[in-house]
Amino acid sequence: MRTTVHDVASAAGVSVSTVSRALTGGRVSPATRESVLVAAERLGYQPNRAAQGLITGRTGNLGLIVPDLRNPFFADVAKGVTARARSVNCGVFISDTDEDVAAELEAIATLGRNTDGVLLCSPRAGDDDVREVADPESTVLVHRRVPGMLSVAGDIADGTRQAIGHLTALGHRSIAFVAGPEDSWAGQQRLAALAELTAGGDIEILRLGSVAPTFQGGVLAGDLVLAGPATAVLAYNDLVAIGLLHRLAARGVAVPERISVVGYDDISLAAMSHPPLTTVAVPKGRAGAIALELLLRRIGGADGSPRRTGAPREPEVTLATSLVVRASSGVAPS
Repeated sequence: MRTTVHDVASAAGVSVSTVSRALTGGRVSPATRESVLVAAERLGYQPNRAAQGLITGRTGNLGLIVPDLRNPFFADVAKGVTARARSVNCGVFISDTDEDVAAELEAIATLGRNTDGVLLCSPRAGDDDVREVADPESTVLVHRRVPGMLSVAGDIADGTRQAIGHLTALGHRSIAFVAGPEDSWAGQQRLAALAELTAGGDIEILRLGSVAPTFQGGVLAGDLVLAGPATAVLAYNDLVAIGLLHRLAARGVAVPERISVVGYDDISLAAMSHPPLTTVAVPKGRAGAIALELLLRRIGGADGSPRRTGAPREPEVTLATSLVVRASSGVAPS
């Protein structure tokens, strides 16, 4: 039989209303709150979220919006979010917008009305649109920066520098960059880092296209790469890099003997490609977990408790990226 609030009240020797206040951040003495929490844990009491919502005005649920769950990058972010949410008894509604800006803005508005807060992962909408639709007091961005909004993102620029540094150390001086969508914030960060790296004139970076951030986008980029002088390629993401490897193999081009390929993100498929893909590892799941924790601090606990003291006010949290060297990169051909 399910344990009820009455059982907890009886075990703690207090009234039902006192149990309710103790579990939702209401005014009770520290000793009483501790007694209620101990009784609730011992009895395995799980509060009814709907009933709590009537008392606290909270749903106990958060929203997560991602561009494309078929991309393992976003699936890994979602796993990090949901694992952390389970540990604090918080529900998560996930919305996949299929890379569509209109659907994304609609999802922000809908989840903003029906949850306690929203995690917005790699939104495709522009800064002004995001600020107009998303409430900065109950929204945290993941792998995207928008001025004035709290965000968690990997250090994309440094990851790009590591990738290019690896290729130049192998003797590559003409490197192709297969760019992703024009409006991609991450892509713009990579391009800015590449511009700094080429300022000295020691290496040449050839930008190729603006391809879809998918396997097929990489396949389409393969012929463009082979039509130029590049001996190495940095792809927009791992899916593009794996599509590129597929096309190079179809044309009989040896990797890395003829051309080296480096991806970005370190999704699970990167280690399973042929050859295994050298890539920049981005902390996907960790970023999701940290973003959820920051959101709970910003809005207060999932149980309706007030904002936690010491809630971070810094607008941006940056996580380190790291290069993972595998078999797809090698010494430049002579």
